[in-house]
Amino acid sequence: MQNIRLLNNNEWIELKPKFTFKFVESEPKSYYTCLNFMSEKLEVSFNSPQCGWMSIGFENGVSEFHTTTAHAPHNAALPELLKILTALLDENSPDGEYLLRWNRDPEEFDFRFIRNGEELLLEIYQYPTEERESDERELVFSHKGAVKEVCAAFAETFDQLYEDRDTDEFEFNWRQPFPYKEFEEFRDKIS
Repeated sequence: MQNIRLLNNNEWIELKPKFTFKFVESEPKSYYTCLNFMSEKLEVSFNSPQCGWMSIGFENGVSEFHTTTAHAPHNAALPELLKILTALLDENSPDGEYLLRWNRDPEEFDFRFIRNGEELLLEIYQYPTEERESDERELVFSHKGAVKEVCAAFAETFDQLYEDRDTDEFEFNWRQPFPYKEFEEFRDKIS
């Protein structure tokens, strides 16, 4: 098997494929882990919201990222995410890059979706403050895969949020309405 090269503190390091390592931030709400070095299917999890906060996670067999997100000030994050995913599934969509802003307070996140033909690169950047200074941002998760496979991973978690919305009192706990219109448009496009 081939060794893998990673950029760590502006230095390239070479690792054997079976090597496991973990980066842990000082903040207990968020961590970034790299494991196994084999590309696998993307898994996305959005847990039931509680008191205006939602735990989200991304894992692909190479790395994983978990954090909490807030319902404000980016109160349209969920509908915007669904619109981005719907546009990505449209082969005639003129845009190749989409940006979703989200936050945890005080940290901010950029979810970049970069489409190149049938391939999609998802990058999640974390900023330490709401100023979003690009020299202070950190790439905390990255995944490259087929557009339909990446969107299918998001579809699974949105289906679960939709299914559990009444039991979990989604609108009360997220402090935002469930994005029904955008969800239906996304489901129609991915079907």
